[in-house]
This record gives sequence, structure tokens and C-alpha cells, in this order.
Amino acid sequence: MTRRVVVTGMGGVTAFGDNWDAIKTALRSGKSGVRYMPEWDIYPDLQTRLGVPADCFEVPSHYPRKIVRSMGRVAMLGVRATELALNDAGLREDASIHDGRMGVAYGSSSGSLEPMLALGRGVVEGNFRGVSATGYIQAMSHTAAVNIGVFFSLKGRVIPTSSACTSSSQAIGYAFEAIRYGKQDVMVAGGCDELSFCHAAVFDTLFATSLRNDSPSTSPQPFDKDRDGLVLGEGGCTFILEEREHALARGAKIYAEVLGFGTNSDGAHVTQPQAETMAVTMQLALADAAISPDSIGWVNAHGTATQPGDIAESHATRQTFGRAIPISSLKSFFGHALGACGSIEAWVGIQMLREGWVAPTLNLNNPDPHCADLDYIQGEERAMTCDTFMSNNFAFGGINTSLIFRCEK
Repeated sequence: MTRRVVVTGMGGVTAFGDNWDAIKTALRSGKSGVRYMPEWDIYPDLQTRLGVPADCFEVPSHYPRKIVRSMGRVAMLGVRATELALNDAGLREDASIHDGRMGVAYGSSSGSLEPMLALGRGVVEGNFRGVSATGYIQAMSHTAAVNIGVFFSLKGRVIPTSSACTSSSQAIGYAFEAIRYGKQDVMVAGGCDELSFCHAAVFDTLFATSLRNDSPSTSPQPFDKDRDGLVLGEGGCTFILEEREHALARGAKIYAEVLGFGTNSDGAHVTQPQAETMAVTMQLALADAAISPDSIGWVNAHGTATQPGDIAESHATRQTFGRAIPISSLKSFFGHALGACGSIEAWVGIQMLREGWVAPTLNLNNPDPHCADLDYIQGEERAMTCDTFMSNNFAFGGINTSLIFRCEK
């Protein structure tokens, strides 16, 4: 017998702050988080100068220096998001989280890049004076999962996910399955990533970044015919997932129930998305949730504002639902936070639907005719009476994920 899994805590760090009220204010006022990045001007070959940094984030003063030494910015974003989520769930000071019943499923596209750069400089310069003893811990791809476990003394299973843009959505999905099938009672799940010129350079080389350096707030433009590419962001977001009866027994507040999860791989190309396998992922999630496509009221899109991605995703969505379902992309506000995007978008999606509204896709003025016929939410927020939505993310390597949530109001 499978068990029901609910969301009892959420917390995150974003460009708009680390609480829902601040984020809601930004969304409802149509505020873009995109800004010019003068820090990147020292790299003349880097074409884009646009990013969405979490400028408000500071390492809390109560974090012990001895533990913080093993954290780069990536891990710090994840640890802080997890602290906020545990507080929200009422579990931060609960001794039960240390007995092995709580595990961690957490991801990022990579660890922090500064230790890697320090190593590279050492190779070039012939000395390693800039390499720290904890540099590898900060740089390794599972740095967030490990540091979260150590910081909060969690002794359950650890599931690191490092699959670029699907890192945190896979983490939520695998945490969901761990609880559903009785391997854990509670899981920390989510993802984080830092904004770096190195990541920007990768997408720049692929001609995938927006070059509207003179007008930051006009980009990105998911699904718009005049879009010119993505804008990278950063942040961290954590869910506390819990077996439903376990949550009820301790009187926990329930935000939503995780109904279904689907994931697969295109098996075709590392950077060219495939609509057919994207659609299969959505269908897998619907089958996992044992609900029909008509039960979904809104699709929380991946929506990166890249031409091949937007087109493939829109056609996969139309194929799955067979109708012009309402759809919007939160990356138009937050940018593409890579390993954090899936958890941030799911967090914001749950909060919006609980309040009965959905933000539009910012900067979407003229939907691309090459995209499928969907109900693109544009211009202003929309009132929503539905309680069930699908949140999709797609990554390099053709990794596809789909999560389905039913919100408690």
C-alpha cells in the first residue's frame, strides 16, 4: 500500500527576498528581478550582462564558523532555505528529525565555482596557495545535500540530484517516492544554485542568453515571438515533505499534497529538447497521480525563453492536455535559477493557487505562432479557482520532469 505525501514546510531565498509576502508583492506589481551585472564587465568576450542575483542574501550570523567553512554560496543558499522550511514546518527544534526518519534529497547544477577557479589558477601559475582544504567540499556537486545533512544532523538517506535545470524537481520527486514507499517518514527536498559568470559563459557560447543589456527589465520573454534568450538567476528553495498521517499526528499545517511525479530522458540530443518525450513525462505524472488531464487547472511552465525549448514544451503540453490549458512561466520574474528553479517555481505555484490567483508571464506581449495553441497568461494576474496544477522542468541531456500538486486552501 502506498502512502500519501504532503508538503508541511516551505522556505527559500530569491532575488525578491526570503519570504512569501515579499515575493508576492514583486509578482503582483510586475517587478522584474533582472539587472545589469557590472561585475561581468571584466570579461569582454561575455556577451550577456544580465542576471537575477539574490542581492539580499547574507549568511546568518548564528551559523557556526567551523561548519560554514565547508560551504560555498551554493550550499549556504540551500542550508538557509532548509532552515526556513524547517521553521515553517515546526521541526527545527524537534528531536525526532535526528533519529533517521528524516532524509535529504537535494540538488544543484554544480557546486560553488570559486574553488574550481582557484584550482585552475594553481595549475596555470604552478602553485596552489589559493586552494583551501575545504575547497572540494564547496565545489562537489552534492555539496548542498551533504552540508544540509551535517548542519541539521539528519541521519536518513541522502539523495543528491545534479541534473542541471531538473535538479530540484527531481529531488522533490525522489523524496516523494521515498516517503510514498515507506523508506522515510519525512524528507528535506529542493535545490539551490549560485549566479556565476561561468554559467553565463556556457549559455552564451550556445547563443542562448538574452543580450538586452541596455533594457534589463524587458527580458526574458518566455513564449514571445521576439524573445532573444534566457537570463540566469540564483537562489535556493526547500520543501519539507511528510507522510500524511505522520503530519496529522503532530498537528502540522498542510500546504499541499504531492499527487504524482514523472521523469524520463529524451535519449536523443544533449541540448535539443524533444516534444514527444516531454509529453510522455507529463503523462507519466498524470498516471502516477491517477487523475485525468482535465483535473489540472494550470501548468507552471519551464518556459526558459529559448526558441527550441519554448516551442517543444508548448507542443508537448498541448499534446498532453488536448486543450488550450492556462500556462505561465515564473522565469520571467526570477530568471533561470538552474538547480533551484523547480523548487522555487513549485513553492510559488502552491502559494499562488492557495490564494486563488496566478501571475502572468512577464514581458509576454505576442505569443510565438510557432508555439502551440495554449492559454498563455499575459498582461496581468489571473484569478484561479482550481486547486491542482502541474509543474514542469526540462534539462540539458534531455532530462524531463513533471510534478503534480493539489493545494490545501
